[in-house]
Formats: sequence, structure tokens, C-alpha cells
Amino acid sequence: MIRIGNASGFWGDRFDAFDEMVTGGELDVVTGDYLAELTMLILGRQLLKDPAGGYVKTFLRQLERSLMTAVDRGVKIVTNAGGLNPAGLADAVRELAAARGLDVRVAHVEGDDLRGPDFPGALTANAYLGAWGIAECLRAGADVVVTGRVTDASLVVGPAAAHFGWGREDFDRLAGATVAGHILECGAQATGGNFAFFTELDATRPGFPIAEVREDGSAVITKHPGTGGAVTRETVTAQLLYEIQGADYLGPDVTTRFDTITLTDDGPDRVLVSGVQGAPPPELVKVCVNTLAGFRNSATFVLCGLDIERKAELVKEQIGFYGVTWTLARTDHPDADTEETASALLHGSISTSDPVVAKQFSRATVELALASYPGFTLTAPPSDGTPIGVYRPEYAAPSAVHHTAVLPDGTRQSIPWTPGAPVEPRVVETRMFEKGMAEFGSTTRVPLGTVLGARSGDKGGDANLGVWVRDPAAFPWLATELTTDRLRELLPETADLHIDRHPLPNLNAVNFVIHGLLGQGVAASTRFDPQAKALGEWLRSRHAEVPEELL
Repeated sequence: MIRIGNASGFWGDRFDAFDEMVTGGELDVVTGDYLAELTMLILGRQLLKDPAGGYVKTFLRQLERSLMTAVDRGVKIVTNAGGLNPAGLADAVRELAAARGLDVRVAHVEGDDLRGPDFPGALTANAYLGAWGIAECLRAGADVVVTGRVTDASLVVGPAAAHFGWGREDFDRLAGATVAGHILECGAQATGGNFAFFTELDATRPGFPIAEVREDGSAVITKHPGTGGAVTRETVTAQLLYEIQGADYLGPDVTTRFDTITLTDDGPDRVLVSGVQGAPPPELVKVCVNTLAGFRNSATFVLCGLDIERKAELVKEQIGFYGVTWTLARTDHPDADTEETASALLHGSISTSDPVVAKQFSRATVELALASYPGFTLTAPPSDGTPIGVYRPEYAAPSAVHHTAVLPDGTRQSIPWTPGAPVEPRVVETRMFEKGMAEFGSTTRVPLGTVLGARSGDKGGDANLGVWVRDPAAFPWLATELTTDRLRELLPETADLHIDRHPLPNLNAVNFVIHGLLGQGVAASTRFDPQAKALGEWLRSRHAEVPEELL
């Protein structure tokens, strides 16, 4: 097997995790995942100011602590921290190694950057490369591999493919490693972080996950001994449901069939992932495109005590700006014993193409300080508007994407694309599980979170909501009860939106894709929860009739 651990799930993750991973136990490869869709926008703006930038400098500071230990222990490092400038980061790593007297072979992967005539006006346009460039770098002896935009799972698939000598048509093996990569990509989310049932484990400081990948593509998910959190079938299930679509998980190297995943306990903090089936990748390559679309600004008014609704209406009348989105959060309580619990919050947000208007909106809120409702106060001083970035997925022919591995000796190796196949949407059959509600017997009204877990997140302007039942015997109830219409009733904010529903009986789960809930995406959204991170917890807090036999 090959032991692959992850030390970063996003740009801003726990800084000392790299050191923890390379010193905490046996490991062959440590990966670092930094590139969310929003991160590409941030790096794009950074690159406008500094043509030598465009990569994640935090990674370099982490290496200052960990590179020598990794070299001593023979731990390879694979990261997408190269962002929009993988060559620049690779050079910086070489400089760091030389300054410490270390003999480190550094390679990088490029070709994902498609800015130009095919995507006019784009701040960033990056194809999702696959695992084979990474594998080529490792086969050439690289100790550190830096990439730009690759699929998150590729950070695991590449090392596994290089280690075992897999071929491009070993689709089941590649699919198994892809699942392992998806589980690892968000760091501690696989070991109890953000877990629905966090009260049942040591959630104070979850360790980071490790995949012990085997030659057949199966893998055991675990963590270093003595680290916090837990690895269970449920913590793994929660991460498997994070930010996915349907039963087919489309990648540049393989289409992974999530309805074939089998999870088995393999001892304390060990879960075996096996049985995964794969198929050829799709014919087109996905491209992450970010554009700038104006400016936004916001203000939050504190409304304390009596006449909350009328105070909110007065502010709206006084501001008088066109296109403001208002949200009144009734966090106030009657006869409250603290000022904070006696207060509600009125949020106002404006989006505009004019940065002057964005700044004027903020100034206008402050000008009301002595001429508005009694007890007027804001949660923050006025500020300039911030740029709005809009993410959208596009697709390109593989022939337009020149995937290239730049090996440690400087040799440039062109990476061919695996021939793709048409994608035919599959619907997983669940009729065998569905029953009439009367068949479940008497019910009790309880919070849904009593019997089900959930995890949610964003994918552009869409929200993903994965829901699973703790007891496999409850899946027929979940498959029957939680339809798209029922979800709209439970979450009224979704009432007018298109919702896709994807059952995954093998995980005792259902995944929903709620289209348009987040508008134009996290960087442009004015929604209270712009990344839909708490959407699942909102669902779990809703009360419903649940069969008593399941409680």
C-alpha cells in the first residue's frame, strides 16, 4: 500500500498541520489542497497586482517548518498551492531548499491556465487537470510536486497511480483512489470536523486524514495515532456527500460511480472503502472561470427593544438606494436580560457596477446616526465597496488544454488525455425501498436530526445538501419521506428553485442539488449563509413526523 495524508483542506486551514502529518506517524506522501473556486478569484486579483504572485505563499511558510523533516523521512509532497503560477512556486521551493542546504527535486504541472481569446474578459480560466501529470513528476523522482488547478482528488490519485504503475484504463482502481482523494480533500471534515453528531466524539482538535491506498484501488481511511476526532463510517459518509452531484462523479481521468462505494469498519479509526467501479471520463474538460462583475457593500443595523419591524422600515425608507437587499434577523427576545438578546439585526447589501455608488451606500448608512430610530447603531464602520467575482463552469475540448509535467531536470513532458465517452445521466433505482407512510406505523414529531445527519456546501450558485440516516433500517423512510417537494416544505427558501435528487442507497443517503440558491456564487452572494455550510443543520433542526420504530 501507499500511505497518503492530507494536511490542508483550504487556504487558511490549520497552519501546523503539515508538521503534524510528517512527524505524527508513518506516511509516504503528504498533500495540500488550497484551491477552492473562491481561492482562484483571490489569486487572480493578487496576480493583477503582482505578476510574480498568484500562488499560495502560506504553503512556503509551512515548508519552512516541515521540509527538512519530510526530506529526512522520505515523505513526498504534492500540492495545488501553485494556483495561477505553479512555476513561480516551484522556483520558490527550490530557493527555500537551497537556503537550508537540502537536496530537493522539485517538479511542477502546468497547462491549466486558459485565459485568452477562448475566455474573453475572464479574470481566471483554469481547466481541471487530472492525475497523470503528477504521476509523471513522481516517476521522474520528484520530492515535491506543485500544480495549478487539478481536481482535488488528483492529489491522491497521482501518487497512487505512480506507486502501483496503473494504466489509463484501470478505471476501477482510479475510481477507488478518486473516492479516497475526495474523502481526504477537505482535511478534518473526514475525521469529525463539521460533523453532525460532533457531541459523540472528541471534536476539539480533529486530526487530519490518511488513506492507505492498495493496489486494487481500495483504501483504508484512518489518521495518526493519538490525534483528535474520529474516523467512522459516518464521518466518512459525511465527507463523501460533500459537494457532489449525482451517482456519477465526473473527473478528467475517470468517471467514478458513487453508488458502488462500500464502507466497512476495519478497526478503531479505520474504515475500508472498497468495491468502487469506474468508467471512462467525459469527453470535455471542465473549466473554472471567474469574472469581475461590479462591486458590493453592506451594513448591519442593530435594532434593540420595542418596535423592531417599524425601526427596520424606517431605515429602508431613509436609505433610498435602488437595488438593496434587506434581511431582518429576529434574534431579539422579549423582556431580555441582556442588551444583545434584546436586539435584532437588519442586514442591507448593495450590488452595483459603480464603485462610487458602493462607497456612497456605506456613507449613507452612517449619516443616519443621529436622525433615525432610537438606539441607532451599526456593527461596523463604513467601508469602500469590494469587487464582486462571479464563478461559472465552462467546458473545453481536451485538445485545447495542454497538460504538461515539468520534471525535476527541467524536461517538459506533454501529458495526453484519456479518450472520453458521452455522459449518460443515471438514476439510481430506489423503488424497492419506498413504502407508503402508513406502513411505518405510529409517528412522533421530533427534530429530523434525531435520526439523520447532513452536510452541505456550495458549487457555484448551487447548493449541495447530502443527507444520511444513521440506521440502515431507516433508509426506506428517508427514500419515501424526503422528496424534493417535501424538502421545499421544510426549507421554504428553496420553494421556487429547481432541485435535483440523487439517492445513494449504498450510503443510506440522498443528495440534493438546489440550483440557484446562492445566486451567482459565494463571492457575489448576499445570502446570510453564502456557502450553504449550515443548510444541512437547518434541515436537521426542522421538526417532522418520524416513525417511532426508528427512534
